[in-house]
Amino acid sequence: MTDNKKPRIVKTHDIHIDAEYAVWIAEVKHRYRTAQVNASVKVNAAKLLFNWQLGRDLVLKKAEERWGAGVVEQVSLDMKREFPESNNFSTRNLWYMKQWYLFYTDETGKLKQPVSEIAETYDNNKTLNQLSGNTTETEILKQSVSEFPLPFAYVPWGHHVRIVQHSQTLEEALFYVNYTIQQGITRDILERVMGDDIYNKKTDAPNNFTEYLTDKQLALAQQVVKENYDFGFATVSRQTYDEQELEDSLCKSIEDLLLELGTGFAFIGRQKEILVGGRVRKIDLLFYHIRLHCYIVCELKARPFEPEFAGKLNFYVNAVDELLKQPEDNPTIGLLICSNMNTADVKWSFKGINTPMGVATYNNVKIQDALPSQEQLAERVLLLQKELQESKKLINNPI
Repeated sequence: MTDNKKPRIVKTHDIHIDAEYAVWIAEVKHRYRTAQVNASVKVNAAKLLFNWQLGRDLVLKKAEERWGAGVVEQVSLDMKREFPESNNFSTRNLWYMKQWYLFYTDETGKLKQPVSEIAETYDNNKTLNQLSGNTTETEILKQSVSEFPLPFAYVPWGHHVRIVQHSQTLEEALFYVNYTIQQGITRDILERVMGDDIYNKKTDAPNNFTEYLTDKQLALAQQVVKENYDFGFATVSRQTYDEQELEDSLCKSIEDLLLELGTGFAFIGRQKEILVGGRVRKIDLLFYHIRLHCYIVCELKARPFEPEFAGKLNFYVNAVDELLKQPEDNPTIGLLICSNMNTADVKWSFKGINTPMGVATYNNVKIQDALPSQEQLAERVLLLQKELQESKKLINNPI
């Protein structure tokens, strides 16, 4: 009788996890994530290349002039008949392919100059190698999508369609392509940031980031900090509310707040206590940004900017750097959000401060309907008393 030995499956919690195991399992997780990214990007690149080439054919073959105005609809019918399981061949999608190709190329079919220089304004290879984790895979991918800029392969087709439809210039389109790659955002979030017009606002928020952040951090930080935040989801009870009421309202809708702040913000806590010199201090809102790899100290002010706000924010940033920041973290960033500001006041307040900070404004906070005044309450009481008297008369003197 043959004894087929099989691996024994032992279920037990008897295990000793040491530093070596932790390092090894982290490497395994990283390899798996890398494999996922490589696979999805190569599939996306192949699909995008097909869409690019079909859009190219419709343009360069002058399909409508050669075969008639209904040729796009005919191509759609032919392709759907052959590939009924695919949703890529609707008439509308074919027009998107043509629009996409035309947006980035000139009359001869060559990429327009700003696109050909994308490597100079955006460090393609470095960023893509970080995403894929494998230079060889990136080089293979680069060969397969040589007809259009390599970063396009890291952006889903639906994102490309919306970017081209929204953007007025090539520079704006490339900004949103790069933003999608860096932030890893969904199409809904892309719609939101384009609706906020962050391309035109990306450098308007006063800050001192250029002095204290590396080039890599700077590019992302300037996109992270907006000029203005829409707090339309927050509701306060009165016209003259204070910081605590604003903070209460924002934290009741923490998901909306994180969406408005942007992708990458992880909420650590509100009124975060830190002990400095034997005294407890409280930070309004504390976040950790997973892309910037740093803490972000957020101070809220329900009034216009004042110079002393910068000093207090600087104090909190330094405290977090000393007490919470780990060696692998990047320098903490301070973000002050106030109702209004004078840019000159902000710039002067930043002089002599050596921590990275930015200032932004907010708007659209909703005010609940005011409670009735004393006079209105008195009128209502009199009206109720009158109605009660009328009711008694009817009861005592029925008709």
